[in-house]
Amino acid sequence: MKRRTRIIAGLAAVAAAAVGLAGCSSSGSASSDTIKIAYQKFGAFQQLDAQMKVVKQEYEKANPGKKVELVPIQAQEDDYATKLALMNRAPATAPDVIYEDTFRIKADADAGYLLPIDQYTEKWDEWDQFYDNAKQAGEGEDGKIYGVPMGTDTRALWYNKDNFEKVGLPVPWEPKTWDDVLAAAKTIKEQDPDVIPFNIYSGKAQGEASTMQGFEMLLYGADGDGNTLYQDGKWVVGSKQFEDSLQFIEDVYQGDLGPTPQQALDTNIGTTITQTWLPEGKLAIDLDGSWQSGTWLETGTAPWKEWNDVMGQAPFPTQNGQEPGYNSMSGGWTLSVGAKSKDPQAAFDFITMFLDKDGSIKYDAENSQIAVRKDVAEDPEYTGANPTFEFFSGLVEHTNFRPATSEYAQVSNAIQVAMESVMTGQQSPSEAAAVYDKAVEGVVGKDGTVAAGQ
Repeated sequence: MKRRTRIIAGLAAVAAAAVGLAGCSSSGSASSDTIKIAYQKFGAFQQLDAQMKVVKQEYEKANPGKKVELVPIQAQEDDYATKLALMNRAPATAPDVIYEDTFRIKADADAGYLLPIDQYTEKWDEWDQFYDNAKQAGEGEDGKIYGVPMGTDTRALWYNKDNFEKVGLPVPWEPKTWDDVLAAAKTIKEQDPDVIPFNIYSGKAQGEASTMQGFEMLLYGADGDGNTLYQDGKWVVGSKQFEDSLQFIEDVYQGDLGPTPQQALDTNIGTTITQTWLPEGKLAIDLDGSWQSGTWLETGTAPWKEWNDVMGQAPFPTQNGQEPGYNSMSGGWTLSVGAKSKDPQAAFDFITMFLDKDGSIKYDAENSQIAVRKDVAEDPEYTGANPTFEFFSGLVEHTNFRPATSEYAQVSNAIQVAMESVMTGQQSPSEAAAVYDKAVEGVVGKDGTVAAGQ
């Protein structure tokens, strides 16, 4: 029997036994015979937790005498990182296996939270199935491997076809510029005022979702030479494109084309959008990730049988339609070994059990992830699992990635502050951009910045 079959069969069996594992409090591993697994469980994102419970059973069965302690952390992304940092301060609470965002790999490796695992990956006979660029996502500044990739993603516009047809907008929808997106939102506002026209994540409450799914989707598609955050080892300041991106945020939120600022600053808005607003036709357009439909599958937390008939997808256009015509951002997560692990080999063995071919198919299919293993990407079980895989995989050709440096998290926070000040009307885009430039200089020093266009 294939391990995937055992995974599916085991989900119901472990559900009741795992009730007491919610939360992130822990007294630490009792001995080196217990490995502690820390990961995120938040809102609609429950699939990882379910798979962790099954792999725990399988691991303990295959390794008599070994125990797995699951530590699901109930927190939005930035709070999750904060709680992980607190856990990593002491050996008694530090995890053996860590669910790690790729953009934090370098910073967390520098902080001493992660163990280089090259000696383990070199002996793993499935490591060559991972694409080289996926392996690089788990590299630290020193070039060593600190995480095994689980999957990647792209971002685009999800739109409700029923909402569009009601107000006379074309289906399929193919916006060519930012103005096309705003024009569609204005049409919806005027002709169907009970529907929220457009969502773009913004503000500190949404953390990295604001920076990556919101701001960077704009900036990296802006027209001109200043449309990146990081250039030749320095952070870009004085960028007109940065200001243009903030202007788009102002147009949406001060133009009543999106959620109210109060709604947008609710940490649970992502769950509300996925489980309520989109299925109930209350939101017409959502700038979001390839994983969105994972919640609506039969295996998801809020199954929606009609989702593929109702929801369309469109690439997010560049500012003025300039080449390559659209922008996407990609990221991903890894499973990493904690630097304070008492048994790194056992921790790595758990990772390989979770991310072997069958485990990766399950994770990528149920979370609507783009596969990072060659054998998974070619497997009919994966390719047939979700009708949007072809569309979102097709965006990889012109996708962009966040600067994977140790300063990025602080720069990202400064972006969120700028977005929030504009969306709430506290500052103009030019004022917020100037404050951002000063904040970046405060993080990296003036020598660590470069003026846009130079």
